[in-house]
Amino acid sequence: MDLELNGLRVLVTAGAAGIGRAIVEAFAAEGAKVFTCDVDEAGLATLPPGIGHRRTDVADRAEVGALFDAALAELGGLDVLVNNAGIAGPTGKLDEINPEDWDRCLSVCLTSQFNCARLAIPHLRKSANPSIVNLSSAAGKFGFALRAPYAAAKWGVIGLTKSLAIELGDDGIRVNAILPGLVAGDRQRRVLEAKAQQRGVSFAEMERLAFSFTSIKDYVTPQQLADQILFLASPRGRTISGQAISVDGDTRMLS
Repeated sequence: MDLELNGLRVLVTAGAAGIGRAIVEAFAAEGAKVFTCDVDEAGLATLPPGIGHRRTDVADRAEVGALFDAALAELGGLDVLVNNAGIAGPTGKLDEINPEDWDRCLSVCLTSQFNCARLAIPHLRKSANPSIVNLSSAAGKFGFALRAPYAAAKWGVIGLTKSLAIELGDDGIRVNAILPGLVAGDRQRRVLEAKAQQRGVSFAEMERLAFSFTSIKDYVTPQQLADQILFLASPRGRTISGQAISVDGDTRMLS
């Protein structure tokens, strides 16, 4: 299936590894022009040739401004913004969490999407195929004990997505959110390890408990998420907007 992505101008945040890297490489494989950023300079240095990049902390508005200057200069405009940047945040009871960890989690997982979207919108208005895809999480629709900062941020992403979809509909800019479940990779492993430690159980027991609330007992892959995002960004997704799309093996709750 030709998704007609050749020449599409795409900016992906946090593209050095994991989900972000899968998104970057998937767009590039379809012929899109891609620019990305990350705080991981070593990871950025290993990206395939032809993918522009800049070291950026997307929670820092000045750095985001410099990112957009560099990306727009290289891409010559913008058709797609993928707000992928996020961190796991602290694991623990709310009254025991360091307030600075709360602030950092919301800054990276939620406020960074505002930082990027506000600069992207004027350029997306000039595009013939404009879209924004925001990464939320299954934690954006369920309560998540011991992970309140992360859940609060990811619920916020959905509110931002649906509000922006309404605001930008007249401009033809579609805005959607992706809600991954248990995603294969180091970050998910670290989250489960932290929760296992908090609860005094083994990693294997924590993993079994997490999958007990899903219909499909398997991890989501970063490539599956990239495939969904490519479709949304393609002309075939031109009437899909304001949606919170779960890619989570039918997760019914979080443990």
